[in-house]
Amino acid sequence: MSLISNNLQVVRADLAAAAQKAGRDPQQICLLAVSKTFPAAAVVEAAQVGQRSFGENYLQEALDKMLAVRTLLPENILEWHFIGPIQSNKTRQIAENFSWVHSVDREKIAQRLSEQRPAALPPLNICLQVNISREASKSGVSPDETVALAKRIVNFKGLRLRGLMAVPAVSDDPVEQRNAFRQLRELQQQIQQQIEEQGITLDTLSMGMSADMTAAISEGSTIVRIGSAIFGKRNYD
Repeated sequence: MSLISNNLQVVRADLAAAAQKAGRDPQQICLLAVSKTFPAAAVVEAAQVGQRSFGENYLQEALDKMLAVRTLLPENILEWHFIGPIQSNKTRQIAENFSWVHSVDREKIAQRLSEQRPAALPPLNICLQVNISREASKSGVSPDETVALAKRIVNFKGLRLRGLMAVPAVSDDPVEQRNAFRQLRELQQQIQQQIEEQGITLDTLSMGMSADMTAAISEGSTIVRIGSAIFGKRNYD
C-alpha cells in the first residue's frame, strides 16, 4: 500500500471516529484533500483509492494540475475546490474551472464569479470566508459584516451560496478550537434565519484541518480540509 493510500485510510478512520463520537453520520462529512504544492501524480494516487474532492490554493498550479490529471485519468471525474485568496483578475478562470469556491469575502469578487460562470455549467457553489478569530494576517470577511454580505449576494444568478468557511487562529486547546468553530456555526444559523424566507438552505460549514478536524466535526463541520495528513509535509521552496 502506498503512503498516500495508507494516509487516506487513517484519515478516513479518524473522520469516522470523530463523527461517531459527535453522534453524526460520517457520510455527511466531505473529506477535501488539499493538494496544493503536490504534483498531479499525488492527486492521481489519491484518486485511484477513491478520493474525489481536491482543494487548491494557487490558480495556475491548479489549472496545470487539472490538465495533467485529466490526461492521466480521463475517465475519472474529480471535484475541484478553490480555497485560496482570490484576486479580481483570476475570477474568470476560477469561475470556469472549479465546482466550489470556499474563499469569497467581498461582494465584488462574488459578482465577478457570478457574471463569469459559464451558462452551460451549474451555479458555482460558494462559501463565504469568515475571519472568525479577527486576525490581521488572515483573509476573510469580519464576523460583524458576514450576514449583510450574505444577504447581498445570495441571489447572484451564477452562484449558489452554500455556507461559511474559516481558518481559526492556531490552537492546541480543543476547547479553544471548538469555541471558534461554534462561533462560525452560530453565524451560519443567523444568516439562515435571515434568508430562509427566500427558500435557500445553507448546508455547508467548511472548517477543520489536519490539526483540529475532531473539534470541527464536533461543532458541525460538513467539509474538512486535510492536506499534510494525506500527502505529507509540504515543501514551499
